[in-house]
Order: sequence, then C-alpha cells, then structure tokens
Amino acid sequence: MSDLLTTIALYALPVILAITLHEAAHGYVARMFGDMTATKAGRVTLNPLPHIDLVGTIVVPLSILLASRLMGGPPLLFGWAKPVPVNFGNLHNPKKDMLWVALAGPASNLVMAVLWALILRLVFESGSGHSSYLFQMAVVGVQINLVLMALNLFPLPPLDGGRIVYSLLPHQLAWQYGRIEPYGMMILIVLLVTDNLWPLLRPFMALGRWIVEFFL
Repeated sequence: MSDLLTTIALYALPVILAITLHEAAHGYVARMFGDMTATKAGRVTLNPLPHIDLVGTIVVPLSILLASRLMGGPPLLFGWAKPVPVNFGNLHNPKKDMLWVALAGPASNLVMAVLWALILRLVFESGSGHSSYLFQMAVVGVQINLVLMALNLFPLPPLDGGRIVYSLLPHQLAWQYGRIEPYGMMILIVLLVTDNLWPLLRPFMALGRWIVEFFL
C-alpha cells in the first residue's frame, strides 16, 4: 500500500498539470483568434480545478495505476480533462486558425516536458541524485507530457493532429477527411488494444525526446 501511495504522489501533479494545462492552452489560443467561448466558461485558467473531469482525470488514471501495480507492470497512464469549448465559427479565419488552436495543446505538453527536463538537470547538478523524490517526479513529468503530446499529434480526428491535418488540406479533401471523425475514437481504441498505436506514435515521441534532450 505504501508503494502505491508513493507512486500516486509521484504521478498526481505531473498528470493533472499535463492534462489540464493542455486544455487551457486550447482556450487561450482560441481567445487570441477571436473565440471567447472558453473564456466565458472560465476555462482559460492555470487553476486545474475547472478542467478536472472526475472520471477522466481521477478515476481512470488511478484505476490504471492500481491495475498496473497489481499486475507488476509499469504504470502507463491514460486520462483526459473536460474538453475546452471552442466555437470554430467564431475564429477570424476558422479553417486556418483551427491549426493554431489544435496545435496549442500538444505544444503545451512539449513545453511542460522541457520544463520538467530542466528540473531534472537542476536536481542532478545539485547532487541530490536519481533517488530523490523531485528527480523521480520530473522523470514522470517528462514521460507523461511526451506521451500526451505524441498521442494528440496523431493525425486522426477528433484528436488535435486530425484537426491540424484538416486545417492544412484543401477544402474538398478536408471535408472528406473530416467524415472520419465520428469513428475516430473507435479507430484509436482498436489501434490501442491491438498494440498498433504505440509504433505509430514513435516518430512523434522521437521528435519530442530530441527536443527535450537538447535541454539536458
């Protein structure tokens, strides 16, 4: 039990920050491009409480963490926050600006991964060593944010990567591509349970690691 509580303590802050600031970033950039929906809903904030989804931010990650601990495997966490409401029709140029709103989430995870990496470096240089609590939390912070960045950059609607691709395609192709969205989550789950998702995410993970290692 003590090991489980220690693991929860290590993962709690990095997971909550990674998930909730990802959503806040979407709302902030949407406001920059003319959509005030998230701002009026109180979602453009660094306070994680308005972004927390009871099931996605707490129950699911804790359940996965508990299951992985009982099975003796590494904790591969997955979760989500309340989606930030964005009315793309309010953007100055909806199709073009959609790219920046969608990119904001994964970009925030990359920035957080870099910040955790800088903490890693500072802790290591201070002589605290790899066993220190802050060092281990920083390792978790880097890993969680790189995974969320890679997952959300996957070019499948309704993920952020899908919206980025939609924004870049010509109108006719974008419309046809957008028809995948109702089936996107089903496709994602199939890829996950058949162990085909992680190989597809490796290029995004490799890019993220390359950027993070530049700061180490």
